[in-house]
Amino acid sequence: MIDKNLRASLHTLVDASRDARERFLAELVKTPSDNPPGYCAVFAERAAILLEGEGFTVERHIVPEDVTRANGMISATNLIVRHRFGDGPTIALNAHGDVVPPGGGWTADPYGATIRDGWMYGRGVAVSKSDFATYAFALKALIDSGLPLAGTVELHFTMDEEAGGEIGPRWLLAQGLSKPAYAICAGFSYAVVGAHNGCLHLEVVVEGRSAHAADPSTGIDALKGSVDILNALYALRDGYHQHPSKVPGIGTPNLNVGLISGGINTNVVPDSIRFTLDRRIVPEENPAQVEAELRACIARAAAPDLRVSVRKILLASPLTSTPGQAPLLAAIQSAAREIFGEDIPATGVPLYTDARHYAEAGVPVVLYGAGPRSILEANAHRADERLPLADLHRATEVIALALADLLGKAH
Repeated sequence: MIDKNLRASLHTLVDASRDARERFLAELVKTPSDNPPGYCAVFAERAAILLEGEGFTVERHIVPEDVTRANGMISATNLIVRHRFGDGPTIALNAHGDVVPPGGGWTADPYGATIRDGWMYGRGVAVSKSDFATYAFALKALIDSGLPLAGTVELHFTMDEEAGGEIGPRWLLAQGLSKPAYAICAGFSYAVVGAHNGCLHLEVVVEGRSAHAADPSTGIDALKGSVDILNALYALRDGYHQHPSKVPGIGTPNLNVGLISGGINTNVVPDSIRFTLDRRIVPEENPAQVEAELRACIARAAAPDLRVSVRKILLASPLTSTPGQAPLLAAIQSAAREIFGEDIPATGVPLYTDARHYAEAGVPVVLYGAGPRSILEANAHRADERLPLADLHRATEVIALALADLLGKAH
């Protein structure tokens, strides 16, 4: 751990950049990056220019168009900033710039970066454009401090978390563009997160035969068949509460049917119904077994005169706690305790993130970044998404101190 005087110098440097950090974040919020539709190249370029304005050298890694479109996006450019302090481990800091569309119900301009009572409002201000600022200004403070550190810090700013992260962190790692020893990914609350749920998305198509509504018996009703399948799936979900995860913050497995479409007209027996389901997988579960159970449930509930097909759209593995996370957890919790004046728990969250891509590549990873007490308080993925600016500054100092301790120990 770095000594008291050096820690005080880091505090001074982080504090001195408060206004610049807020302006930096505001410019990111004002630049749309909704995904869908996934046209994120303009945002990436704006972020790169802002980073260069802070003195960083920015690598622009353009994802090939065919790969981007196969992932359901229009354009994506991933950014890497590297700073080598000396021989030692490489620590990657990852945040994503793409955001969910704003939707309705806002009392502030979703792209306005409005500040009210110390909170900044805007889509992506908490998830996770804030951590572009957190990580960049933490690294800048370390560089300006002149501390005798050993190792490299990389900023991985990627553009497809809302589409699954396949052409973000996973693509960077698969291309050999980075080989970190550790990773810290964007967080959304005070907590230090060491585990999260996985997720399985399935598309189910139920096909029958159309007929005139005057004589439904001459058709095969795909909607009625779908209702039978949905009832079976919901009955399966009702049993999930009996199997809570042992990881604090995770909760139980869950299932949601989010999209349903089909039919021809009101006076026609529907010949085809399509629906998609979201199954959240807790760390103790085996994703392959979860998928097999769902497919078996659908097959049992399907009437024999229907044609039913099931297609996997996405499988995101759970992030599980590993011994390799220990140095990251200890450094971040120690720094957070110092800055917040309270113990900050290590916990899990019931969502899935890009952190899993680092874990799947064998890189120990935890989540920590700017945010209020909870993602609910941040209005994440809802109207009036917001971030307390005081927490932006505190999180920046936590990351700076944690990196200093991690890289200082290797010196």
